[in-house]
Amino acid sequence: MKIITLLENGACDAALGSAHGLSLYIETPKHKILFDMGPDEQFLSNAEKLGVDLAGVDIAFLSHGHYDHSGGLGKFLEINETAPVYVSRWAFEPHYNVSGKYLGVDLSLQQKGCIRYVAEETEPAPGMTLLRLEAAPTDTAGLLVEENGERKPDDFRHEQYLLVEEDGRKLCFSGCSHRGILNIMEHFRPDVLIGGFHFMKMEDEKKLEAAAKKLLEYDPVYYTGHCTGQKQYDFLKNIMGDKLHYIATGTILEL
Repeated sequence: MKIITLLENGACDAALGSAHGLSLYIETPKHKILFDMGPDEQFLSNAEKLGVDLAGVDIAFLSHGHYDHSGGLGKFLEINETAPVYVSRWAFEPHYNVSGKYLGVDLSLQQKGCIRYVAEETEPAPGMTLLRLEAAPTDTAGLLVEENGERKPDDFRHEQYLLVEEDGRKLCFSGCSHRGILNIMEHFRPDVLIGGFHFMKMEDEKKLEAAAKKLLEYDPVYYTGHCTGQKQYDFLKNIMGDKLHYIATGTILEL
């Protein structure tokens, strides 16, 4: 399996764009997959520079309904009119931060023909499973969802995770792990996890240390970035060693 980071917070090549967000291209023997589309159109130009033909993607996924993962969705739908895009049925609910800034998906896209709404665990293709997690989020980070005209703490019911099984291994892709990276590991037990930990606002080193030690108990290999936070990653890396790796725009993994 080949995984190419089309967009991340930082880049490993000055010729590639970066922004607060995530977009991954995943190539298996049977499928060409797009997982998240970053906050804007930069993932498209990065894909071209990295030799990725997004018009050839045959299946796409949106991890959750925040702009930093969905901002490029409209452009992707323009260049690829055939790939189904699997999103949570709650992804288009209005989402805000604590200061009132809109963080959600472009609402004009919700009726596009390629959108496939998911409300429960489903198998979009052989060897692929979209998973949901009922565990409550460990920290809402001040993020809000609007329901019936009222804004309340987000429960992240719009978050979903992609599990790809290949050669006897389970690889789990998570956008931001809002419902808790430890909850995700406890429930799904993958061999490899790629995605953000959402630790970027966690300053308590005792909590970070406890999280690192718990993550090591599950014994997969982790590839992270985006909302994990650079300072937090550096702290975790000192404890987790070769079990933890950082991805950036342009990172290519052969797993």
